[in-house]
Formats: sequence, structure tokens, C-alpha cells
Amino acid sequence: MGFILDGLESEAYDRSYSDRELVRRILHYFRPYLREMILVASLLLLYSAGGSAGPILISYGLDLVQRTHSQGAIPLLVGGILLFGVAGWALNYGRQLMSARVIGNVVLDLRADVFRATVGHDLSFFDEHPSGKIVSRVTSDTQDFSDVVSLTMELIGQVLLVLVLFIWLVRLHVWLTLLLVAMAPVAAWLALRFRRIAREVTQHARRVTAKINAQIQESISGIMVAKAFRQEQAIYNTFATNNRQAYHVGLRRGLTLNTIFPVVGMASGLGTATLVYAGGLAVRNGAISPGTWYLFMQSVGYFWWPMHSIASFWSQFQDGLSAAERVFALIDAQPKVIQEANEPVPRLEGHIEFRDLVFAYSDGEVVLPGLTLEIRPKETVAIVGHTGAGKSSIARLIARFYEFQAGELRIDGRDIRRLDLGAYRAQIGFVPQEPFLFSGTVRENIRYGKPGATDEEVLAAARQISHGEWLDDLPLGLDTDVGERGANLSMGQRQLVALARVLLKDPAIFLLDEATASVDPFTEAQIQEGLEALMRDRTAILIAHRLSTVKRADRIIVLEQGRILEEGTHESLLARGGHYAELYDTYFRHQSLAYVERPIEA
Repeated sequence: MGFILDGLESEAYDRSYSDRELVRRILHYFRPYLREMILVASLLLLYSAGGSAGPILISYGLDLVQRTHSQGAIPLLVGGILLFGVAGWALNYGRQLMSARVIGNVVLDLRADVFRATVGHDLSFFDEHPSGKIVSRVTSDTQDFSDVVSLTMELIGQVLLVLVLFIWLVRLHVWLTLLLVAMAPVAAWLALRFRRIAREVTQHARRVTAKINAQIQESISGIMVAKAFRQEQAIYNTFATNNRQAYHVGLRRGLTLNTIFPVVGMASGLGTATLVYAGGLAVRNGAISPGTWYLFMQSVGYFWWPMHSIASFWSQFQDGLSAAERVFALIDAQPKVIQEANEPVPRLEGHIEFRDLVFAYSDGEVVLPGLTLEIRPKETVAIVGHTGAGKSSIARLIARFYEFQAGELRIDGRDIRRLDLGAYRAQIGFVPQEPFLFSGTVRENIRYGKPGATDEEVLAAARQISHGEWLDDLPLGLDTDVGERGANLSMGQRQLVALARVLLKDPAIFLLDEATASVDPFTEAQIQEGLEALMRDRTAILIAHRLSTVKRADRIIVLEQGRILEEGTHESLLARGGHYAELYDTYFRHQSLAYVERPIEA
């Protein structure tokens, strides 16, 4: 059992919903389509009435032939059955067509809501939860929800047909009707008692599927590294372990869910046997006609068909409920970055103040234990330090990607928590350490910084970097396809596209988490030209890894374990001979022209 459920714990944001709450949430999505649902219900009712007409007509015909011994009634009977059959087919076709449209719209709305909720979460959410598992909820779970709604519509149609027959049969013989339905409450009660266990094993099945999706996505994303280190077998072994776990979970789920089949079958068998015996006695005693007995025997199938449907579709039904539960849990997950107000944000001057700010990521380790830092408007500040010093955290906090735990972060003298987040981020330009490009062309990726920009504006932004000479190295210039995640471009070219994207946005505050990957000297010069354009007339915070970038700063801040050790200009810090001088000797000195051109000792 330990192996089967290993790693299948619920996510931190998961929660359990009562059946009533789930139904209420589901009905909320059907409310905009109330008119269409009324039409579907009307068609369903007419179809159910037509479906019950067949056995009733046959029963009536049998009694008529027996009483009159006339053969003339048979053609009329056959014609009536055919007429009701064709009408039933037409009604069912219209009902299914309308149902498919309504369900499609509901899933469209639900998927839009869950995707909107997903992209609305702060970065800490994605740090804690694997992307593959999130993708599984947005795609697979919403589809399973669609399937269960379709099955429910079918089940409702069967139940309505049973109700029509029930009303007719009660008119014919009350006691036989009660015998017919006597075992149904027992089966229904057992099914309802069984649902909690079924929901639990289905949740485990969905979690193991999400776990496999996450592992496959990670393996494909890192396939180059896996091949470089000859770890293909290792990632296959991990997949095989997860796959074997999925097999055991699926087997356990199948055995659990299929327990309901024998229960329904036993109840159905007892009900049928009882009805045959009691109905035969009633015919022999003249209490009912043979036609009525035939109608009761035919109705056994109609009455038990919904129960058989529940048994047949029980696993899918639980899939759908579990899927709905997982989808609603993702929608209801509370963000950690919460704005206290939505105050308007005019054009920012770029005055940034950290006041005794304390920040820790989700794992609880404090990164910034009480940072106090002031960055003046239009000042360029380079932040340097060893890995893990907290440099990138400063940039991410300014971008409001994460929530801090104590202290203050003020922008132009205003609490960042009170600003309209959308309006604020519209004035932030951020280039991450690994520039991300979306599938499409270079032009489309640059326009991402300003979606309404014209082609002329996009070209003008690109030309601010080395007069657009870097575009000459691209096969189709701005129309070059970048590939998945920018795979068709070099690291340097991806950085240039990212810089052009921010230039087009024209932010008040520019944040650069500089890539550690080295590029050729020519591309390096182009990148520095782009940085020069971006740092002009705006506040710039540079998480710097290149000497050429550091030296462009008005002020350099040396960070160690979230604390400021030194600050000043490049020359003053070198002259001081402290931590910056040590960093310079360790990381930067070999990038200087004096070091490159030093005489080689014999």
C-alpha cells in the first residue's frame, strides 16, 4: 500500500467538496444557458414519453388481439410503433445536438476560468507545484468533467422514461409496480454509501496521472542534459516506477469501482424473479391481463437500466466528480501576493525603497533578513554577489512576483501593496536570466512587450540595438521563426529579442537578471548597446554577471546572504580592497581588457 500511494499526496491547495457544493458549482456554469437547458429538458421529456410508448402500445395491442381475435389491429399497432420510433429518434437527435452545444460552452467557460486562475497565481505557486500537474488539471480534468455531464444527461433521460412508465404502471396495478421497484432503493443506498470510497481511489488515479505527466514533461524539457550525461536509462527507470505505480493504482481503482456491478445485478435478478412469479399468479387469477404482464416484464429492463448505467459509468462518474473537485480547487486556490488596494499608478519616477524588508521563499529559508535599500529615480544600480546572496530576489520583489513577510517596499513613496498591480507592472520591464521566447516569429515576440504596436514601432525598437544590424544574422529578419522556447536562436540572439521587447514597452523601471552564459564579443557589444538604450532616462536594477554591465552602473551594491556589505562605484570599491575587490578577482577580472592583453610570462 505504501508503494501504491507513495507521492500521491494531495496538493497544498486541494480541498474536499461536499456533493451539494459540487453540484451548486457545476450548476453555476449552466446558468447562462438556462434557455437552452429548458429546450433540452423539453426534448428529453418528449423523448422519454415517446420511448415509453412502445411497450405500452404492444401491451395494449396484445390485449386487443386477445379480446377481439382481429388481425386488423396489428398493422395499426406496427404503424404506431414505427411512428413513435421515428419521432423518438428525431427528438433524441435534437436533444443530443443541443446538449453537446451547451456542454461545450460550459467546458469552454470552465477551462477559461481555470486557466485565468492559473496564470493569475504568483510565482511561488509555480515554485511549489509542478507545471505538468497543473496542465493536467487545465486539460484532462476539464475534459473528464465534460464527459460526466454528458453521462448525467443520458441518465436523466433514462430516469424520466422510468417515471413515465411508473405513472402508467401504478394505474394498472399498484402492488406489482411496488414489487418492480422494491429493490431499487437498496441498490441506490449501497451506491451512495459506496461513493466516498470510489471518490478516494479515483483521486489517487488522477494524482498518479498528473505525476506521470509532470515527469514526462520534465524529462522531455531536460532531454539534452539527460543525453549529455547518458542518463536516458535513469529517466526511463523513473518513468517505469511511476508507470508501475499507475498500474497498481488503476488496478485497485478498478476492483473497487467494479464492486457495484454484482450489487446491482443481484438486486435486478431478485426483482425480476419476484415479478415473474407474482405476475404469473396475477394472470392466472385474472387480476391482470397477459398484455399488462408483458408490459411489467418489459418495464423491468427500463427500470433497472438507470441502475445498470450508474454501475457501468460509475468509474467515469467518479472521474468527473474528482475532476470537478480538482478543477475547482485550482480555481479557489488563494494567491499569496495580495494587494490591499488598487490605487491608480501614473507614470512612475522610479524611486524604490526597501525598509527592513524580510523575505523568504516557500521553503521557509530567509533570503533577505531585513533589507534596507534606496534606489533613486533614474539611477542605474548593479547588484553583485555570490550565488544565493539574494540578488534575483530583489528584482522579483520589485516586479511584485512574490510576497514579502515583513517590512516595506515603497515605489515613489507609496506602499507597493496598495498599487493597482496591472497598472504597476505595465511600467516594469523585466529580462530574466534565461530569456523566454514564445513560439512564433521574432516580430511577434518583440510585440509581446506592447501588443498593439505597429510593425514600424517593432522595427524601431529592434533598431535601437546596434542600428538593427543583429537582424541581418537572422534568416528572415523579424519574420524568423524562433521555434519552441526560442530553440532556433542562439542564447545571445534570445537576449537581444528580450531587450528589444522591453525597449518597445518603454518601462519606467528596468530589471535585468543578467544571463550567466557567455556570448561572442560581437553579440556582447550588441547586448551592451541595448542595455545602454534601456538604462537611459529610467531607473535600472541590474543583477550583473558581466564586468561590462557592472561598470555601466551609477552605483554597485555588494550583497551577501541578503545583507549589503558594500556600495559605491567600480573604482571606489576596487580601491577599498574589500568584498567587491575579491569578487572582481574571482569573477570579473578575466573579462577586463587589461587582463586579456597582459604580457605572458616566459
